[in-house]
Amino acid sequence: MKTLEVNQIIDNARFTRFHWMVMCLCGLLLIFDGYDLFIYGAVLPVLMKEWGLTPVQAGALGSYALFGMMFGAFVFGPLADRIGRKKGVALSFVLFSVATFLCGFATSPTEFGIYRFIAGLGCGGLMPNAVALMNEYAPKRARSTLVAIMFSGYSLGGVLCAGLGIYMLPRYGWQSMFFASAVPLVLLPLILWKLPESVGFLLRMGQEAKAREMLGKVAPYAPLPAGVQLVQHDAKGAGVPLLDLFKQGRTVGTLMIWLSFFCCLLMVYALGSWLPKLMANAGYSLGSSLSFLLMLNFGGVVGAILGGWLGDRFSLPKVVAVFFTLGTVSIALLGFNSPMPLLYLLIAIAGATTIGTQILLYANTAQFYPLSMRSTGLGWASGVGRTGAIVGPLLGGSLIAAALPLKMNFLVFAVPGLVAALAIGFFILWYGRTPANANAVAPAPQPATSL
Repeated sequence: MKTLEVNQIIDNARFTRFHWMVMCLCGLLLIFDGYDLFIYGAVLPVLMKEWGLTPVQAGALGSYALFGMMFGAFVFGPLADRIGRKKGVALSFVLFSVATFLCGFATSPTEFGIYRFIAGLGCGGLMPNAVALMNEYAPKRARSTLVAIMFSGYSLGGVLCAGLGIYMLPRYGWQSMFFASAVPLVLLPLILWKLPESVGFLLRMGQEAKAREMLGKVAPYAPLPAGVQLVQHDAKGAGVPLLDLFKQGRTVGTLMIWLSFFCCLLMVYALGSWLPKLMANAGYSLGSSLSFLLMLNFGGVVGAILGGWLGDRFSLPKVVAVFFTLGTVSIALLGFNSPMPLLYLLIAIAGATTIGTQILLYANTAQFYPLSMRSTGLGWASGVGRTGAIVGPLLGGSLIAAALPLKMNFLVFAVPGLVAALAIGFFILWYGRTPANANAVAPAPQPATSL
């Protein structure tokens, strides 16, 4: 029987309404995910005042959700390889939406922290699976761009959170911000109906008819002959051991990706959790402080889309290294006395090169690993990165408790950007010098995004 490699169909497909639907649905899910992740930074000044939290206590409370995200990434990445990415995404979405809604009923920091931990489980599971699903269906020539546009929904969620906070916090209290998180659940039937399942998973489960249906939507202009068997050359049994991420020349790449994830997420969540409070301490009003959070996430949207576009035209790791360098400089300059327009510009650049770079790291990681271990690779990279996310709020709380000058806080926040830039630079040098290793981890490189 003749066989047909499904990756060739997907890689060479033209952009269709199906790709648009997948991108919009995953982007919509990440808007809700981003809202959930940035909500703590928006309500933090009010919570500290109402519950009498010290900066160290507030930093620890902010890390509860991030502990949950770390475990969620470890669990839901490999789990999706077994039950399918569609089910993994839907389960994660319901989990964090319900838990975030319950945070509005919390009457103590302990109760609040438990709900935040559960919400973090869902957030940590949704990100890697949504990226893997988009990456699997995106045409090869536009993969970085489509993944970046989809993942910019994460930053739009932060923009939405800050915008609602400016209006709702003074009028309805911090609880209203969490109650609003239940609204997206009305879209669950639409997500279950329209979000496609992974073609690789369908083939592993022997559901070739459904796989043909998916491919017919991906490339409707190229009908599949009835007598041709669909195969995926890099697909294998569900479940990938951790050690496989270090085989076939992937050791250095895996370690550098993990280090860059750690540093990037540390910066993202240190700024996301403490930027409003730092600016409030510097004399800005609550509304102005939240507007800085809004600008940070707006910059993340621009950075993700611009970075994805550049990644499809140049080497994606090189784009990531440049972004980390710009992020280091912009964050370091935030602590100096600057005119308001320049301050907003620096915050936007910081958002573009931290939140935006995080999105590019997911795209780079998805391209680094073969399809059969993509969810596992993304899940572990995200999970290891979550340790940096946990450190971020704790570091911010410790710095504020130490009553350091404002510029020292931001200089400390900038150091991980320098470390991440060096890690990605070593990644580039290693695979530039050892093309055999690069070919082992990326068997079908393309000029725009080859590693």
